[in-house]
Amino acid sequence: MTTASQPSSLPADFDSLVVVAEREHSARRLAEAAAAYRRIVALRPDVAEVYNNLGNVFKDQGLLDEAAAAYERAVAINPRLYEAYNNLGNILREQGKLDQAVERYEQSLALRPDLAAVHVNLGGVLKDQGKLDEAAPRFEQAVALNPRLFLTHNILGNIYRKQGKLDQAVAQYQQSLAIKPDLAIAYSNLGNVLVDQGQLDKAAIQFQRAVALRPGLFHAHVTLGCIFQEQGKLDQAAVSFKKAIALRPKLAQGHRTLGKVLKEQGKLDEARASLERALEINPDSYQVHNDLGCVFQEQENFDQAVACYSRALAIQPNFPEAHQNHGNALQHLGRIDAAAAQYDQALALRPDYTEAHYSRMEVKTARASDPGLTALEALVAADRLPPEKMLYAHFALGKALEDIGDYPRAFEHLLKANALKRSAIAYDEATSQKDLRLIAEIFDSGLLDRFRGAGDPSPAPIFIVGMPRSGSTLVEQILASHPQVHAAGELNNLYSVVRAVSDGAAQPIPFPHCMGALDAEGLRRLGAAYLAILPALADGKIRVTDKMLGNFLRVGLIRLILPNARIIHTVRDPVDTCVSCFSKLFTLGHGFSYDLVELGRFYREYHRLMAHWRSVLPAGDMLDVEYENVVDNLEQQARRLIDYCDLPWDDRCLSFHKNTRPIATASNVQVRQPLYRSSVARWRRFEAFLQPLLAELESCRSPGDALVAAQT
Repeated sequence: MTTASQPSSLPADFDSLVVVAEREHSARRLAEAAAAYRRIVALRPDVAEVYNNLGNVFKDQGLLDEAAAAYERAVAINPRLYEAYNNLGNILREQGKLDQAVERYEQSLALRPDLAAVHVNLGGVLKDQGKLDEAAPRFEQAVALNPRLFLTHNILGNIYRKQGKLDQAVAQYQQSLAIKPDLAIAYSNLGNVLVDQGQLDKAAIQFQRAVALRPGLFHAHVTLGCIFQEQGKLDQAAVSFKKAIALRPKLAQGHRTLGKVLKEQGKLDEARASLERALEINPDSYQVHNDLGCVFQEQENFDQAVACYSRALAIQPNFPEAHQNHGNALQHLGRIDAAAAQYDQALALRPDYTEAHYSRMEVKTARASDPGLTALEALVAADRLPPEKMLYAHFALGKALEDIGDYPRAFEHLLKANALKRSAIAYDEATSQKDLRLIAEIFDSGLLDRFRGAGDPSPAPIFIVGMPRSGSTLVEQILASHPQVHAAGELNNLYSVVRAVSDGAAQPIPFPHCMGALDAEGLRRLGAAYLAILPALADGKIRVTDKMLGNFLRVGLIRLILPNARIIHTVRDPVDTCVSCFSKLFTLGHGFSYDLVELGRFYREYHRLMAHWRSVLPAGDMLDVEYENVVDNLEQQARRLIDYCDLPWDDRCLSFHKNTRPIATASNVQVRQPLYRSSVARWRRFEAFLQPLLAELESCRSPGDALVAAQT
């Protein structure tokens, strides 16, 4: 008994064999089909179409060399058999013989130029060779012959995008989707070109359509996440990146991208976990070590940050961002010389790195002969960098020129720096002023008297409030030098607990409107909630400082929820305070400080609110500490501080500059030095330029201020 594939089972005549071969091929019984075609060519070796069909069977079997030989035999017998040229081109393309494939497709088209499929095949090979200008006309001809080729429209769109013909690319993707509305990849490709055009909202819609049709489109999730991140829609960005990670959990870049978004959200522990997962996958990623260092730095864990930056630089020494970040962490640890060396390294690698210029000038006193000053002036004069980079250079140059006594030019650069920063931020002055006045209206003496003593009785917190650059870091450093005080720095705790106040439907009520929803028990719970998220105190520590200066807005709230907390208000000459703010580039917030008039008006509203607190609080409830008095008589003011905090005196408070604790604020360099008077009446250096500010501050300055400043 024989099988169907054996010669004895096949018919003997040509026509019957053709029927059998075609039937077996159609049924995907490839071995049987090949046997039938071999019998046919044995009977009739001069029929080109049979060799073409045999080649098709061999191709389906994966026998590419045999298929190529069969097609070659077909065209040798019949040089006008255009199908065989096309089929041979396909085999040669699959074998990587692209030039030969092009030749065979061209031979096919010479015989039948109206074959859209062959134009597509030829265009594909030319695209594989990187010959986009030659490939595009082939695809164009294909869709001209057959406008319904939706995949070809999509491919042509990809070529146009690579050629920079973005509008034409959009048209091709849209044509593809008009024919095939459920083609997910075309939505994704359309989204990509819309991103190239800067149309992020429209691009996001296309990517959302793509992943709705094909949830497994990894790159669509990634790009959608990047769009949301760029738009500040961080929750949506995180969702997209998490979906991408679910598709490719072993791709370190996905975990890194998610970690960076989580950091932007302030979810630092989650960001750390995500970045550490990325390092488990790729321990040698210097970028991720740098990113993780940034998370540790934001958590004020500067030792760990330094370790991460050091690891990044061990892997890639030519990494200017890591040198810059390393310098910042070292600066916070008080290692000023080491920080300066890192900034120098960053600038050696990237001379136009304006952030490093700014940081370098912050940690040193410039001299006229300083090469760094010369380089900075040349960089500013060239004016080739974008505004967001130039503002760092102008701030740095303003500081350097002040150091060498060139005050007019220094202030000229400060004006330019602040103007650039002001144009880049959204600061609503009217709303800010309205909010400050509303706080005074709500926290009247009646409210404070009604709930006096109702909060949590803990005496642990010491709140340091006031304007930036008012001597607050100096005051905290004095207190931190006491063995019973833990300095926690700038905490968002108070903002966090107030934000949690909600109505019956769990909707948050913004401060200060939330006061209407609180009774005595609610105030006690808020105080307890604040205490619960304070850092744990080491043995011997009984007080903890919170130096979030913006808590001057919440002095009344502090008194209601923590009636035994200490509130220290740091004060400095109003003009000196404002000039110092104007000379600094703050990391976050303080949008009021980048225009002299707005700065003066904000100070005036702050001054009015602090006067309100003094009027509604009992005498001695809040301690005003004037910077100038601390400079003039450190021991007297330090003893006054320690006595107000109900602590025993300790001489170490007078050696505050020797305290090696990490300091995260802009004054971290200054408070590591003994007291100096050069910052008192500093504003006099720039008096000729300050008339807009002085006019706004006139009502905030006592009659003796000008005399005191003049005598200093």
